[in-house]
Amino acid sequence: MKLNEGPSAGYQDLVLKGQLIEDNFQLIAVNELERLHDILQGYELSDASGSWIKKLLFKSTDTREIPQGLYVYGGVGRGKSMLMDLFFDGVAVKNKRRVHFHEFMQEVHELIHIWRQNNRKEQQAEPMGPVAAKIAKNTALLCFDEFEVRDIADAMIVSRLFTALLELGVVVVATSNRHPDELYKDGLQRDLFLPFIKLIKDKMDILHLQDGKDYRLDRIKAIKTYIQPANHKATLLLEQIYHDLTDGNLGKQEVIEFKGRQINVPRVSGAVAFFSFGDLCAIPLGAGDYLLLAKRFRSIIISDVPVMTSQNQDLARRFMVLIDALYESKAHLVISAATDPINLYKGDDWGFEFDRTISRLLEMQSIDYIESSRQ
Repeated sequence: MKLNEGPSAGYQDLVLKGQLIEDNFQLIAVNELERLHDILQGYELSDASGSWIKKLLFKSTDTREIPQGLYVYGGVGRGKSMLMDLFFDGVAVKNKRRVHFHEFMQEVHELIHIWRQNNRKEQQAEPMGPVAAKIAKNTALLCFDEFEVRDIADAMIVSRLFTALLELGVVVVATSNRHPDELYKDGLQRDLFLPFIKLIKDKMDILHLQDGKDYRLDRIKAIKTYIQPANHKATLLLEQIYHDLTDGNLGKQEVIEFKGRQINVPRVSGAVAFFSFGDLCAIPLGAGDYLLLAKRFRSIIISDVPVMTSQNQDLARRFMVLIDALYESKAHLVISAATDPINLYKGDDWGFEFDRTISRLLEMQSIDYIESSRQ
């Protein structure tokens, strides 16, 4: 897609190529994104005086009101990420950024930590202003995939940080599965979060991408979830599956901090993660780690699962715990393995326990499980 080409042209191109079936509800969203795309041409923030100011400078000398952002919500599989692709790739804003919300919050926590380390004499000072200014320095347009708030710490940070960002003139475009009123619903001290919900409604247009055809579910149902043997052909197939699930996004490495240790995720794009068996089972991870990954990622791809024996029973034990966590969390799982589930374990120590893993691996390939999973 060409820079400065609006999402409408990109959408129609996908329809003409047969890669997409035109959807009336998606067209409504495309039109809203097209409108914002046009408004944002040449959008910049300025700190010419050394302090951030609440206005934008276009390539002309014209100054206008800070544009409203856009909050698009709807069920899974409605094409929100695809629409965000079309908007983000074409919008002519020099300082723009697109990021998964979970990844962004990890960065914010790190920025807050660094600020506090550098300002120990000012422990009572509020870090959100400086942190927001640092983000805004290189970001005039901030696009989020899967905006979600799940705990009190993030709720309080999000409220203060986004208040500062929006005041600085940063335009936010976000996709979510929830209406703003449903964010952090029933959360601890939610009343402190309510002003932020009002801020979203004041500063962002709210668009419901209504239910229609679930494109993601159709795509996932067509994917082979258990591939054997784990050879070169299987590797190529896993790469293709990753490509399909991420709409061609190559992704990047991510490190997740959990209880004082780091969990390395070799490749991440949005809510899709790609691991090798060794990444997950050859290091000392436990149930809490696997549950965290299952919560963070909607689809998990695991390559090169070997046959396990009594000689590597730790691998078998971790693999059993991993599958339990993914199964209980209704994660979508794609695996390449040396052999079929029934013959994956040849040892004497975990035979009875591994029977449950076999059962779950078989069930996770079923249409019923896939339809109930968190696509």
